[in-house]
Amino acid sequence: MRLKRTNIILALCLFIWASLLYYTFTTIQISGNDKSTDIDTKLNQLEGGLSEQFQLNNDMIRTAHKYLLRKEKDIKKGLIIDNIEWKIPVLVFACNRISISKCLDKLILYRPNPDKFPIIVSQDCNHQETTDVIKKYDQVILIQQPDQSDIQVPPKEKKFKGYFKIARHYGWALNQMFFNFNFSTIIVVEDDLEVAPDFFEYFLGTYPILQQDPSLWCISAWNDNGKENLVNLHRPDLLYRTDFFPGLGWMLTKNTWLELYSKWPRAYWDDWIRDPAQRRGRSCIRPEISRTRTFGKIGVSNGLFFEKHLKFIKLNEDFVPFTKMNLTYLLKDNYDNDFVNAVYQSAVVTYQDLREEKITSDGPVRIIYRTKEEYKRRSKMLGLMDDFKSGVPRTAYKGIVTFHYKGRMVHLAPNMNWKGYDPSWS
Repeated sequence: MRLKRTNIILALCLFIWASLLYYTFTTIQISGNDKSTDIDTKLNQLEGGLSEQFQLNNDMIRTAHKYLLRKEKDIKKGLIIDNIEWKIPVLVFACNRISISKCLDKLILYRPNPDKFPIIVSQDCNHQETTDVIKKYDQVILIQQPDQSDIQVPPKEKKFKGYFKIARHYGWALNQMFFNFNFSTIIVVEDDLEVAPDFFEYFLGTYPILQQDPSLWCISAWNDNGKENLVNLHRPDLLYRTDFFPGLGWMLTKNTWLELYSKWPRAYWDDWIRDPAQRRGRSCIRPEISRTRTFGKIGVSNGLFFEKHLKFIKLNEDFVPFTKMNLTYLLKDNYDNDFVNAVYQSAVVTYQDLREEKITSDGPVRIIYRTKEEYKRRSKMLGLMDDFKSGVPRTAYKGIVTFHYKGRMVHLAPNMNWKGYDPSWS
């Protein structure tokens, strides 16, 4: 639509230009008896008319440009996406998993528009079998990390060299996406992720929120506590804010990358990105039911958390039309006023009450924690992930971890006088 409007405006400019030329040349007549001074006068008039028309056309083009800029701002302000203009590529990180085909098959199957969502695979490791698998997909663009040199690491971290290579690969590939391909927003996935049927709809629907709200810096498809017995299977439309960077299928903007690329770490990039110096008090959006699920037990992390948590994460199966929904409740001012206030108005219960279903009131309930030890003890009893990154529990927002237990929404929350995250909780 925007291109069509631009073409109409430019055509109108050309029409006016041509009309003025015709008018000027047909009304200014120079006879053979005119003196040379008269000829100069006529020519000066012609030059002046053309100059004025040129300025007029410039003014019209500037006006058209301003109109399009206002239209773009209106699109963002109104939380509407111009589906013709926007392009959000999916960057798939790969190394030596030939099972990447499972990831690519689902991305291609559920992708609503190949032009709008190009798929770019960035491969490290020079693993030929994986390269051969990727090249079988003519719908996929393959780029390969050129730096395959060894990385010098401290002796005590020698067994973690893989994390250094991953960080190097991430830094190179994100630079390619934002500075070489010049994309403004991308979705990042890894080769061991399977996506849900509404994966693209989820990101397309939440994208305007990310653009509008400066207190957000990512959209994630992942719920760290998204095991089937901890989510509301009847509410796949539920979304939350979280201070914990979830990763595992996430969207970021070029503006965010401009903050990070010059200080990108040598290793452990995901923990580094959760540090207060990088997060700067910002949050992400995460779903009630994950839009990704990992099938990669074997990797650099040696299956950390896989057997206990990751393999039980529920992948959403129902298509939710997020682009047709009003998601403005996720904006910080709205969310803090409604959700956070509702948490502290909910009834306080104990784990025993919850487990034995001795709660008489309807609606959400709250379990209080005051110390790191209390949090870890309660989260283990409830089946939640109990670790912290820079003092932030997984999925927490303002210290509140929300989940479902036996069909009831539960908030594991600090006291109302909570002072903020303590980085020593790690």
